[in-house]
Amino acid sequence: MVLIGVAIVIIGFIVRLNPLLVVTVAGLVTGLVAQQSLYDIIEQFGKAFTTNRYMAIFIATLPVIGLLERYGLREQAEAIVSKIKAATAGRIINVYFFIREVAAVFGLTSIGGHAQMVRPLVAPMAEGAAEAKYGKDIPDDVRQKIRAHSAAADNIGVFFGEDVFIAIGAILLMKGFFDQNNIPSDPLKMAMWAIPTAIAALIVHSIRLYMLDRSLDRRLGQSNKKAVGKGE
Repeated sequence: MVLIGVAIVIIGFIVRLNPLLVVTVAGLVTGLVAQQSLYDIIEQFGKAFTTNRYMAIFIATLPVIGLLERYGLREQAEAIVSKIKAATAGRIINVYFFIREVAAVFGLTSIGGHAQMVRPLVAPMAEGAAEAKYGKDIPDDVRQKIRAHSAAADNIGVFFGEDVFIAIGAILLMKGFFDQNNIPSDPLKMAMWAIPTAIAALIVHSIRLYMLDRSLDRRLGQSNKKAVGKGE
């Protein structure tokens, strides 16, 4: 019966209720089914919040990002990139991907993120590079595609980079699992085996971003040529 909380979480997510409400109700019901008092359940909620309160620190950055955007952060990012002739959307995103992955290799997973970097800086810079090359009238679906690649670079870079860092949670989780099942394991070797995967991810994603630039050239470059031809 104590697993009823899992069922509540599944049902809550299926009917798309508020995730915080669903998890809270699941915790309360699980505790009551386990014959804990309401006081003990609330006390455990408080302890868990106090222990993990540092995880909510990132929320403090959101108002700062919002203020910076309000006062022209995105516009400045686009303007700076538009002055760099060699910049393209794919190259801008690829540079960010490289920085993100290398930082994650050294355990700096907090450098970057969708809210802190992708939305206010990386995506506007990539869009600015595309606008400088193809003009301001970029179709909305192309803008969404550039933003999607920007977000993907953040996810993929940190995902494959963090496994190289020996003290990351994924490595420690595997080490703990193997130890519980009496399977010899070495975290250092696990991290070493992640290096080829991280390099392969960098190569594959660089090719994808190169193909993004080629696709933008095929679509928007030809449109510009037609527009110039009509103007003549």
